Amino acid sequence: MKYPFSLFLFLSTLSSYAQTEIPIYSGAIPNAIPCSLRNDSFVNATGVTLSSNIVTPTLSIYLPQKQNEAKSAILILPGGGYAYLATNHEGVAIAKAFNEIGVTAFVLKYRMPNDSCMSNKETVPLMDAQQSMKYIRDHAKEYGINQNKVGVIGFSAGGHLASTLITKFNLNLLKTTTNLRPDFAILAYPVISMEDSLVHMGSRNKLLGLNPTQERIAYFSSNLQVTTNTPPTFIFHAKDDKTVPVMNSIQMKEALDAKKVRAQLLLMKTGNHGFGLGNAKTTVHWFPIAIDWLKEQSLMK
Repeated sequence: MKYPFSLFLFLSTLSSYAQTEIPIYSGAIPNAIPCSLRNDSFVNATGVTLSSNIVTPTLSIYLPQKQNEAKSAILILPGGGYAYLATNHEGVAIAKAFNEIGVTAFVLKYRMPNDSCMSNKETVPLMDAQQSMKYIRDHAKEYGINQNKVGVIGFSAGGHLASTLITKFNLNLLKTTTNLRPDFAILAYPVISMEDSLVHMGSRNKLLGLNPTQERIAYFSSNLQVTTNTPPTFIFHAKDDKTVPVMNSIQMKEALDAKKVRAQLLLMKTGNHGFGLGNAKTTVHWFPIAIDWLKEQSLMK
């Protein structure tokens, strides 16, 4: 299916929405070590605004202009190679697109692995994602959300974090009784495997260090961690991606199929990497296709 008009509507009607940014931890931040870094942002050479040095993780909450008719929520995990976060085009723009269809959106600025600012750095991004799921479910009534329709979307390295969240929700880093399993997932040109042949090396180096053991490589390769309880997952990727090989998504889809998890993979001929909501190199647009698929699975109204 092709949706050029739908995509035009999404891109042209995005406007200001109710938005609040809150810290995800009310007290001491777990695994934090005192350091000199402070949450910051910068504009890179291509004009993209990026968040960096996140030591105080936050959620930006975007509410639909109308009542949450979908009764659904989405946790958004921007990418950036576990070094920074593309919080505008892989965060804010995505939140507003979901708002357009009546979905409450939460953009997470998660901590990026850094030995000088945290202990057990490889689990810290997952801890922040789990805490965000806890916040959303604990406040579901307040936001008019059905607790059984809370999903996650992650882009690039954020896609790796999202895939870790959907395969390791039983690794309860928070020791909470709140359900941490997302009800559905969208993985956008995701980093999936930590194996040498497929990995985005920058993401692996930041998360696991320069010389991870084969055991840690396998443990953080999400295609090897899928179970029958992994939630339904929609994946999209451009075949000409020069940053994260498309085989990451193909192997994740194969792993989901092997465990009989409902899944769909959308492969686009062109688009390269990091295009966010709009891939200008194709007339096939992932957002309405993903939403249609979620509706077919009764995961979204």
